[in-house]
Amino acid sequence: MAAKPKEFVVWAEKYRPTKIKDIIDQEHVVNRVKAFLKDRNLPHMLFAGPPGTGKTTLALVIARELYGPQWRSNVLSLNASDERGIDVIRGKIKDFARTKPIGDVPFKLIILDEADAMTAEAQQALRRTMEDFAAITRFILICNYSSKIIEPIQSRCAVFRFKALPEKFQKEFINRIVKGEGLEITEDGIKALLDIAEGDLRKVANLLQAAAAMTKKIDANIVYDVASQAKPKEVEEMLNLAMKGNFLKAREKLHKMLLIEGLAGQDVIKQIYKQSLKLDIPEDKKVELIHLIGEYDFRISEGGDALIQLTSLLAHFALIAKKK
Repeated sequence: MAAKPKEFVVWAEKYRPTKIKDIIDQEHVVNRVKAFLKDRNLPHMLFAGPPGTGKTTLALVIARELYGPQWRSNVLSLNASDERGIDVIRGKIKDFARTKPIGDVPFKLIILDEADAMTAEAQQALRRTMEDFAAITRFILICNYSSKIIEPIQSRCAVFRFKALPEKFQKEFINRIVKGEGLEITEDGIKALLDIAEGDLRKVANLLQAAAAMTKKIDANIVYDVASQAKPKEVEEMLNLAMKGNFLKAREKLHKMLLIEGLAGQDVIKQIYKQSLKLDIPEDKKVELIHLIGEYDFRISEGGDALIQLTSLLAHFALIAKKK
C-alpha cells in the first residue's frame, strides 16, 4: 500500500500568531485594541497599512479573544477583492449581520479583507448596513490604502494604521522559522529575504518555504532564484558597464536576465532603481537617472516591450555618463 502523502502546511499560516501578545511591533495598535477587548466591546474598525504587517492576523486574534473556541460561529470573514459587488453586501453580508450572536458577546463580527477593492456602489450599500445593524454586528475593514475607502465609512470606524516592520523584527521572524523547521540560512540569505520582502512577513514565510523545498541550507542565490528576482550584483555590474560606456556588454547582461533567466521587466527595473541609488556619481546625474527610471517604469507598466524599453534605458545611462 502506497504511503500517505505528507500534508502541505503553508508556513505563513503555521507561524501566524493566535494571541494578541504575539503580534509583532504594532504596540500603538495593539494597546488600543486591548482596551476594547477588556470591556468586551468594539467599535467598527478600519485597519490600514502595508501588506504583511499583521492586519488580518490581528482581526482573527480579536475574533478568538472575544468568542473563544467557537469563534467561527460568530464571525464572517470575506475577501472583498473577490466578493466586492453590491449583491454580496445586500445578500451574504446583510443576511449575516441581521442575525443575533451566539453566546455572551452582544454582537457578531464581519471581517472584510482587502476592502479597498470594493466598488463605490458596494461601499455605499455597506455604509447603510453598518448603520442599521450596529447594535448586533461589528465590522473590521482591512485595506492597504485607506484613501480608497469612502469618507462616510471612515467616519463610522476607529482607524488603526499599521506600520512597516523594522529589520530587527523581520530577522526575529526569519530565525523563528529557521529554528522551527531545522534549516540553515546564511547572512546574505537573510539580507536577500529582507530586500525582496520589504517588510512583508507573509512574503518572508512563503519565500523561506519555497527555498527550503530546494535545500535545507539557504543562501542569497537560492532566495533570488525562488523569487524570480534580479540579483543585485548582476544589476550592479550591468549599470557599471553602461556608465563606463560599454553599452553592448551591458545589453548582453540585460538579454541574459530577460531572455535566459526569464525575469520580468518590472522586477528588473525595480532592482535598477535600488542599485542606481548606490552608484558613485554626482547627485545631479543620479537625479536625472531616477527621473528616467520612473519614465521607463511607466512605459513598461502601460504595455511597452520590456526588452526594448530597458535597452533604451541603458542607452540613456551610457549617454548621461558621457556628459561632462
